Amino acid sequence: MVGFYPGKIIIAHFTRVKSSGIFTVELKVHGIYNKGMERSMRLHEIVPLTHANGPGARACIWVQGCSLACPGCFNPETHDFGTGLLRSVASIAEEICSLAGIEGVTISGGEPLQQPDALIGLLSLIREHGNLSVIIFSGFDKKELEKMPCLGELRQLVDAIVTGRYVEEKRLAEGLLGSSNQEILLFSERYSLNDFKPIPPAEVIINADGTITLSGVDPIKL
Repeated sequence: MVGFYPGKIIIAHFTRVKSSGIFTVELKVHGIYNKGMERSMRLHEIVPLTHANGPGARACIWVQGCSLACPGCFNPETHDFGTGLLRSVASIAEEICSLAGIEGVTISGGEPLQQPDALIGLLSLIREHGNLSVIIFSGFDKKELEKMPCLGELRQLVDAIVTGRYVEEKRLAEGLLGSSNQEILLFSERYSLNDFKPIPPAEVIINADGTITLSGVDPIKL
């Protein structure tokens, strides 16, 4: 039997059992399959090691596509939904979970919450295969987030979300906040707000192929 509840599929079977002349039905659940797991996510880049996108050593996934397009965004090349690379969430999760020496993964962009089904599928797989912490950057503010159907699942899969548009006139560039209107919502006890204060606002990553990746909430301009 395959049953459904919002966003997921339950795989199970019924067994008819006779005891003392009475038939009863036993239900055995084999697993819960998140429909987002079969989806693809549009990516801009995966950074396998960063120290400027959350507490500790982390991987960072930059998704492709953002309709918010905040003026002054440091990553405007991630706004176009027509570019980037489509990859299955299973292959992304496999890559992230195979990385050694990281304590978590940060999802940024682009706007991760504009690919909600793929995001939920990806995070479900990452949670299944390890104990990595999860942080999301979103341009949506707290009130907008509370109206999203995916919020309930995000609370179970995410440790913290950095919320709010970047506003140039309110530039802050510290504690993982680009501007002072943004806030960090904690969904678990893994981190406290103090854990975000010492995070560097910028970093320069020199990749093995000689290319340079600039990252952080206030990246250096070369």
